[in-house]
Amino acid sequence: MSGFLKSSIGKKVAMSLSAFLLMSFLILHFSINFLSVFSEDIFNSASHFMGTNWVIQFLMQPILIFGVVFHFVMGFVLEFQNRSARKISYVNSNPGGNSTWMSRNMLLSGAVILAFLVLHFIDFWIPEMNTKYIQGDMSGLLDGGESLRYYTETVHKFESPWRVGVYVLAFVLLSLHLLHGFNSAFQSLGANNKYVKGLKGFSRVYAIGIPLGFIFIALFHHFSH
Repeated sequence: MSGFLKSSIGKKVAMSLSAFLLMSFLILHFSINFLSVFSEDIFNSASHFMGTNWVIQFLMQPILIFGVVFHFVMGFVLEFQNRSARKISYVNSNPGGNSTWMSRNMLLSGAVILAFLVLHFIDFWIPEMNTKYIQGDMSGLLDGGESLRYYTETVHKFESPWRVGVYVLAFVLLSLHLLHGFNSAFQSLGANNKYVKGLKGFSRVYAIGIPLGFIFIALFHHFSH
């Protein structure tokens, strides 16, 4: 396995697999967050289940965190290797004509998304860990206590215009990142050409729809409370 990851192809395959893991989580995360638009009680119940179920907390969550770190580290490594391999600068090169803005700036969009994830962890994940494991509040399912603070905290975070602006910018860049990264991931895994057209259509729907949904959630809570 270590030998496989040392090769360029191995790194790309591993990065693609981690990308699909993160994209699967993104759908789940969006589905739960979208509940907050329709029902405070349902959103609280779903969030509480995700925050207390031992399989999710002690199995899936560590895998997710590892996947996030692995994906970004591998992305920076591959970008560094690609740039190091370009030993000759062609005078008549036309990067704008030969590639899209998205493909040329995956490192930039990735860095901004990583910074956003840090903010997101500070906003939600760290307070969650503090409440459960430092303060020790694991009480109740539907008692209206601290264990069902999720909706209130979500609304509170989106009161700030600058924080909403950061979220919107991050998800716009995530959309651009996904528009290129989704197809690249399939290609790295050797997707058959006859499926490429269908995959491109699906990737566009996902890459635009999911980030747009998160933007809608942030704007909804900002303007409705």
